[in-house]
Amino acid sequence: MRIYMQTKPAASEAPRYYQLVLEQDLLGGWTLYREWGLQGGRASLRREVYLERDAALNAFEHARDAQLKRGYKVMFAQGLEPPHGQ
Repeated sequence: MRIYMQTKPAASEAPRYYQLVLEQDLLGGWTLYREWGLQGGRASLRREVYLERDAALNAFEHARDAQLKRGYKVMFAQGLEPPHGQ
C-alpha cells in the first residue's frame, strides 16, 4: 500500500510532502516506510518493522490520519480500500 500527500505550496516555497508505504517482506513480516521533506529537496526516511499485519495497518492509518490533521492532502493512493460511505 502506498499513499502520497502534499501541503499547499507557499508563494516562494516548494510544497512539503509525506509518503507512506506498507510492504510485506519475504518472511511474512510488514515494513512501514515513512518519507517526508520538501518537494525536490532534502528528505527524511524512517522504517518500522511489524510482525502482524493488523499492527502494521494500524500504524499506517495512524500516520496517515496525523498528517491529514496537519493539513496534508492526499495526492495519490494505491492499494487502499475507500472508507464505507464514500
